[in-house]
Amino acid sequence: MNRSSDRSDDVLAVRLPRQQRSREAWDRILDAGVAIVEEGGHDAFTIAAVCERALVSPRAVYERVNTKDGLFLAVYERKIAVIEADRDELFDIARWRGRGPREAVAMAVAAMVDTFAQHSAFLRSVILISGVHPEIYRRGSVLARGLGERFAEVLRPSTSESHAVGRELALRMAFDVAFSGLVIRTSYGTTFLGPELDDGVFVSQLSGLVANYLLVPEAE
Repeated sequence: MNRSSDRSDDVLAVRLPRQQRSREAWDRILDAGVAIVEEGGHDAFTIAAVCERALVSPRAVYERVNTKDGLFLAVYERKIAVIEADRDELFDIARWRGRGPREAVAMAVAAMVDTFAQHSAFLRSVILISGVHPEIYRRGSVLARGLGERFAEVLRPSTSESHAVGRELALRMAFDVAFSGLVIRTSYGTTFLGPELDDGVFVSQLSGLVANYLLVPEAE
């Protein structure tokens, strides 16, 4: 997901390095930024903190970006590329071949849970900041919709065209429910809505809820 720009007056511009040494420094900067966001959230993310962790001078940062926000978005893209790769592996359509409908639903919900769990620290931070950061909100929406498309792709064969609300709407609503539950669980913790549910119970109950909605109701 390359959204870089060559316009030097753009506060979000990223000037990608060409030389090997510069690329290595930029990689350290981005990796340091990801680690800081995961450990301390957006509030801990400063250019000074990134430079200290990456063992570079501020000049090395400003050669690539014009602002702290530009650096934050570059770091965001660095991590999102990893998340998308892991998501695509988990939602490889080949894994669903020959699966029964309920098994397919359980696998799809588990893949969603795994996507969030593998990257929970970073996702927690960017979800929380997205409410006041329009660009993170926009990019987060793109990521969420991509996950929804893969969820629908693997479950479409298991969902009847004669579902009471229509197959596509049913898939959308099932995804929305599962996604919303994971966003709350990731952002605010396992006890935000009540007594703690361990991961096994959460996945099992969420899978059952989605399966009962997608696989049972049909239009008369």
